Amino acid sequence: MRPLETATTLRQAGRNPVVPFRIALDDGRVATVKRLLRVLPGKRLVGEAEVGGQTVLAKFFIARRGSARHFEQERDGLAALAAQAIATPRLLGAGTLDSGHYLLTEFLDEAEDLASCWQAALAAHPCDIDAALGVLSPALETLGRMHARGLAQSDLHLGNFLRQRGVLYAIDGDAVRARRPGRPLGAGDALRNLAILLAQLPRDVDARLPALLVDYHAGNPDLSFDPASLRREIARVRSWRLRDYLAKTLRDCTLFHVEQRRDRFVSVVREEAERLAPVVADPDLALAAGSLLKDGGSSTVARIDVGGRKLVIKRYNIKDTAHALSRFWRPSRAWHSWIEAHRLAFLGIATPRPLALIERRFGPLRGRAWLVTDSCDGPHLLQHLDAGSEPPPAEGRALRELFAALHRERISHGDLKATNLLWDQGGVKLIDLDAMRQHASIAAHARAWQKDRARLLRNWPEGCVLRGWFDENVPPATPGPQRRSST
Repeated sequence: MRPLETATTLRQAGRNPVVPFRIALDDGRVATVKRLLRVLPGKRLVGEAEVGGQTVLAKFFIARRGSARHFEQERDGLAALAAQAIATPRLLGAGTLDSGHYLLTEFLDEAEDLASCWQAALAAHPCDIDAALGVLSPALETLGRMHARGLAQSDLHLGNFLRQRGVLYAIDGDAVRARRPGRPLGAGDALRNLAILLAQLPRDVDARLPALLVDYHAGNPDLSFDPASLRREIARVRSWRLRDYLAKTLRDCTLFHVEQRRDRFVSVVREEAERLAPVVADPDLALAAGSLLKDGGSSTVARIDVGGRKLVIKRYNIKDTAHALSRFWRPSRAWHSWIEAHRLAFLGIATPRPLALIERRFGPLRGRAWLVTDSCDGPHLLQHLDAGSEPPPAEGRALRELFAALHRERISHGDLKATNLLWDQGGVKLIDLDAMRQHASIAAHARAWQKDRARLLRNWPEGCVLRGWFDENVPPATPGPQRRSST
């Protein structure tokens, strides 16, 4: 039998503690952790465990510094929820480890987190978001009741609500703040907290805010919001969340595995890191073994097979010494495409999923770079659409939604050829994002959008039906109503 783990050994195990493991509690019992649900390396572990024959959810706070603070916040937050009659898992035990703390709560067997329920509802009703909104009603009502009783949730997202047998539970006591226990939050605090949740929903939901507020007011009927103020706060939170997410794509974290050495920089979607390890180790070897799609001076592109899965690898070439000198000090085109692809994905705009970025480095200088994405086998629009007729209904709807989203977000593509628009799985996907940009300035976006629009129309002859359709359905280069921060 393996020796008992301690907070120290779990901290040393980093991101990959071996399960199952056993750990002694300060009351003489031993917790047997069967599987881990979340790992913050060196800081916190959450898992399904057995203690005294009972299945529990165990949280271990193992950071060298700050474990006591987070443990106390978690314990006090759960207590605050229970005191205000907000459904939350029962606290079953809490105490100290050798150099950390633990907390045990009831394990909600077969519970679903509301984020998964929401995604399933969207997938079941891809063209009818109203049909999915019912999933959100319990969370909005619960949040309303929290606010009515003086509680706020600083890390508010759908994953912090669990649904089991028709009951919705609020979890993550660490983020619960009892600002006015038993008394309603002020309108400003409640509005800002509600906006955190609403900002994470698709922008299509914005038009349904009145209906969502009906659910919220079911839990907090005495509070009303200024709709304009709420929309401004939602926009501010969305902008902040986007900046925060894009920063994460370039640092080692739960979502991304990042290596930075003097001779190279690598960022890989963490769940893909093991599968892509051979490609990351030698991207040129993977490129040479693939099926060549493009071999130009500026880039070389190939489709590759990784464990039976089709991917695309693109190498951004250095043409000559002058080109190398011009690129040394700037982020590579692969870096820029990596950021922009994640920007589009975050905003719900379709593009092949970005999986890995690899840059050759010479200290602070940058050289050749590679980008790995999911493969998209659909035809581009020159192949798929007939210049003599309007797009079929599905294609027309997808194209209108795509250009409306790009225009609303003040995004310009920079090279809007029809070959960079692919029809795949019932939607339009954007590729070749080297020159893409999200603009802070209304005027700058209008100029760039006009160029994009003109380039798109030039894909088809003047006077043809399809060109006329695009001219009518792609938004004109008119300023939008809001100013957004550049990210």
